[in-house]
Amino acid sequence: MQLFFELEIVYIVIGLFILGITAFVTTRDFMPKSAFKKGMIAVGGVVSLMVVFHYTITVKRMNGVEELFSAGETIICENKMRRTISKSVLLSQSMGWRLEDHLFKHDDYERDFHTARCVDWKGSEVYQEENKTK
Repeated sequence: MQLFFELEIVYIVIGLFILGITAFVTTRDFMPKSAFKKGMIAVGGVVSLMVVFHYTITVKRMNGVEELFSAGETIICENKMRRTISKSVLLSQSMGWRLEDHLFKHDDYERDFHTARCVDWKGSEVYQEENKTK
């Protein structure tokens, strides 16, 4: 349950905001008396389905990324800390990264990467800068 809130709290807050707008609009004088109930059920259902769908897709992607990383594949993660042209970071076990509780960690890197923000690397071959080897 903690993982659900960790991944979806932003979307839950947005959904509550949308429900608040729905409640405000459906309680206006120009709306029919049944508009509140129908509006809240319809909008609440759609928002709930969207949050559950997003969570399901995200967890599937996370599991796939973790399996690939464990198999020695290279993963690419979004780097929101560095706002330059190269926003992404490549990680693999051969580069010294490890997986701990859905986080990619490295002793020489100041920031961890959540597996929800990573995908499989399908680009060209990766070379480390230090020794120019694969």
